[in-house]
This record gives sequence, structure tokens and C-alpha cells, in this order.
Amino acid sequence: MTRYAFFKDDRKATYLNSKGADLPLISPIRADVLDCARSYRLGRLRDQMQSADVDALLLYDPINIRYAFDSSNMQVWTAHNAIRYALILNGGPAILFEFKGCAHLANGLPGVDEVRTAISYIYMSHGDKAEIFLRDWAVEITDLLHQYGTQKPRLAADTLELNAVHQLTKLGVSVVNGTEITELSRAIKSPDEIELMRWTIRVCEAGLARVYEHSVPGVTERELWAHLHFENARSGGDWLETKLLTSGPNTNPWYSECSDREVKRGEMISLDTDMIGPYGYCADLSRSWVCGYEPMNDTQKRLYLTALTQIEHNVALIKPGVSFLEFNEKSWRIPAKHVEYRYSLAAHGVGMADEWPVVPLHIDWSERVTSGTFEPGMVLCVESLIAEKGTESIKLETQVLVTAAGAERLDSFPWESI
Repeated sequence: MTRYAFFKDDRKATYLNSKGADLPLISPIRADVLDCARSYRLGRLRDQMQSADVDALLLYDPINIRYAFDSSNMQVWTAHNAIRYALILNGGPAILFEFKGCAHLANGLPGVDEVRTAISYIYMSHGDKAEIFLRDWAVEITDLLHQYGTQKPRLAADTLELNAVHQLTKLGVSVVNGTEITELSRAIKSPDEIELMRWTIRVCEAGLARVYEHSVPGVTERELWAHLHFENARSGGDWLETKLLTSGPNTNPWYSECSDREVKRGEMISLDTDMIGPYGYCADLSRSWVCGYEPMNDTQKRLYLTALTQIEHNVALIKPGVSFLEFNEKSWRIPAKHVEYRYSLAAHGVGMADEWPVVPLHIDWSERVTSGTFEPGMVLCVESLIAEKGTESIKLETQVLVTAAGAERLDSFPWESI
């Protein structure tokens, strides 16, 4: 038996993929649960459109398209290439404008009333002829707005290039910011959405267990990070938004990306998953543990307990009807010696990615912070980052559902025993 095996945390092994190393986790989610979530989400968007008094909602953000239709196609690529979009008409059809040759990907999606071939107007596709395609694109959008709206339509858009806004304006379309519509829609989850999110977290925790199982001296940070990618990809997940896994001195300051540094025995490994998993939902969990299954030294213990205290204190404050301001006033106060190394926020919304609201740490609070209250159906990540000059950083984060009774933790991958 190796020296480090004696200290191994057997609780973490229970999160490993029980089907074995050669098989993915197979989702137990019933088809009717997924269809109910799809219907709910599109309904949320339509309700917010009605409240905002817009004739249509134009979506280019692939996460918003996934939210509206559960339609997934080259999401990372289309996040930086405006080649795929959706138009939801107030009182009219929901139309998916798909990349050429990809219409079949929408088969069976109940929220999609029509699929059309998208018109790309980006320079990459058409170079000096791009303006011709831009006009064609704007005419098609405007014609649909006139057909189902008014002669002076208001169009909400989540993200739209400046030349596209100008072209629509020339055709008499008033373009307004649609991100408030999408963020407020996504903020309140249905029970079916929560079931989908629980499965994403299950996959993420299997990935965390794989990372833990390989946390031995000599492994590189990148090798450890790959284990989370592996479990996510083979179980139907999408991508990791960041590369936040570091060890030893690389943990402080925070936000260094994983590297080819070999981890040494007794060093802290800290990570933040930022995982977009199965069904497009995000599992945003942070954990820290020691390489080689060594017991923590005194400094590591002290910092870890401080971080855990912050998490537990702030989770207990989250209840329906509590305003963000009240939460801030009662939130855990970070000691002065940790302030310079702090994380800038105490909590943030999460759904298909990080979402509204963002509630800063008390030190970073100002009159410019978003107003609002915690509501049932919100899902929040509660965060802590604790370090001092010359120490490693401890990063902890848990994902909670706001219920009538308070905050229910959705993740259960164990904290460290100290």
C-alpha cells in the first residue's frame, strides 16, 4: 500500500461512474420531463416578451437558442460566428434559422414551428460582398415582423452586430436590448428543469471523483482537468467554460489556468468546474483537496475551515423574499488578511450558464448592484475563495435551489474532513 492511500477519502469513490471506466453514464430522464421543460422555457420567453411589449425576440446566443428550443448545433463555434439564429414572434410562430444542411437537427423539437436556412452576413463568409447578404437578411426579418406584427415593429435582440442593427433601423425596425427578457426568463426554473440540472450535477460529480482518483504526485494540472472533460463528454455534456484547475503556488492568485505543471505531494489542488453538461445545464462547483491524499497541514486546515464557514453562513441566508441588499447586509464578513485575495462575488445565478443575478461580496457592494429578491425556483451558486499572502488558495462553491423553506443544496460531493 502506498503511503497516501491510508488517507484516501472513500466517500468520494461513491460518486465514480458505477458502470465502469468503459461506459458513459446513461441519463434516466424520461422524455416527458424533457418536453415539459422545453414547453416551460419557451413559455417563459413568450411571457417576458409580452411584458416587454415587443413584437419579436431575435436570438443569436447559442445558449438562448438552446433554452428556447433545446436546439443544439455547433454551439461554441456559433458563439463567435453569427451564422445561426432564432426568431420568436409575439403571437406568431417560433422560427429556427439553421446552418445550411442542418435542418434535420430540429426534427422532433416541439417548440420549433418552422425551420429556414440562415442567411450569413459575416465577413468571414462573404468578404466584400457581405453587405448584399446583410440586406437580404434584414429584409427577411422585417417581412416576418410586418406579417405578424405592426408596420413599426419593436424587435428585441440578445446580441446583434452593429451593422445589422443599422440595417434593420433603415427598414423601420426599432431594435431594443433583449437580454433582460432572456435573463429574467431563465432565472426561474421549473421542477422539470431542476430534474435535468440534478442529472448534470450527477455527471459533474462523477467527473470530480475521477479527478480525485488521479490526484497523485507527478500528475499535471492539465491531465487532471481532462478527467472532468472526459466524464462530461461521454455522458452527453457540452463543454467546460473555463480552465480553472491549479495546484500549489499556481492557486494564488486565483484565475491562473491549468498548465503542464506537475503537482507535488501535499499541495492543494483547487478547481472550479464551470461545466456545461447534459441537456445544456451548468454544474458550477468548486472544491479543494490535497494531492496524494495527505492530511492538510495547519495552514491549509485553517484556510479551508474559513472558506467553509463563509459558504455555510451565506447559504443559510438565502430564502424567498430576502432582498439582495438584505443578504449583503447579513452576509459573512471576510477578515482583513483575506481581502486582497478574495473572490469578488458572494453568489450568482446559474442555469444553462452563469446567469443573473450577480450578488457581489460585501466589500464590493455599491449602489450600482442589481436590485431584486431571491425567489422560489432560482438556482444560485454560493462562492468562497480564501487565501493570504504566500499561501495557497482554497476555492469552494455549492449550487443551491431556492425553495419555500430556504436553500436546498443540489450538489453533495463531499467537503474535506478536517
